[in-house]
Amino acid sequence: MLDAHTSLAEVRERLEELTGRPGGLAEVLDVGGLSFRTGIPADVVAVLLAGGTVPETSLSDRVRQRLDFVRETRRRPDGKRYALDELARIAGTSRQWLSEWRRSGLPSLEHADRIRRHFDLPAGFFTADETEALHTALQPVLQEYEAKADPLAPLRTPAFYRLARRAPHMSPRKLRALAEWAEMVTEQNPAGDDDF
Repeated sequence: MLDAHTSLAEVRERLEELTGRPGGLAEVLDVGGLSFRTGIPADVVAVLLAGGTVPETSLSDRVRQRLDFVRETRRRPDGKRYALDELARIAGTSRQWLSEWRRSGLPSLEHADRIRRHFDLPAGFFTADETEALHTALQPVLQEYEAKADPLAPLRTPAFYRLARRAPHMSPRKLRALAEWAEMVTEQNPAGDDDF
């Protein structure tokens, strides 16, 4: 199994290839968005995107930093910060316990998971090291760039291959009808307009 640094390097290299920006991913990708999804400070995200390394953070420091990050970046519906009492309620614990968690950096898994789920954070949000967290957050970004680079990729499925193998045996009229149908179903429609 590859280590997180190697995996991140591979994703970074592929993104550099797809974007045409070797060493310049921080200029192309949404560093703030990656920071928001990972709990990693934006400057650390930029360093990692550039291929740099960052000092390893202890697990307790990571957990503490990510809890503070959640508190700073996630807002109540009224736009205000969550108070510790509110976060404690979300976690299903007391304010005193949450304060201890912030001090020690060692939450119970159940309480950390309740906060993670409440804020729709990725699995491992509190515990993944910076490299792992960024690697995970870059997966959908990579998929998006891959799809843009190869728009036919979604058509490379067994069902489409079976259809293509039938083409030599189809009449010109049927081939035209199939092409028209393909045009119809692949044309860009307004969001939510998937009716035939």
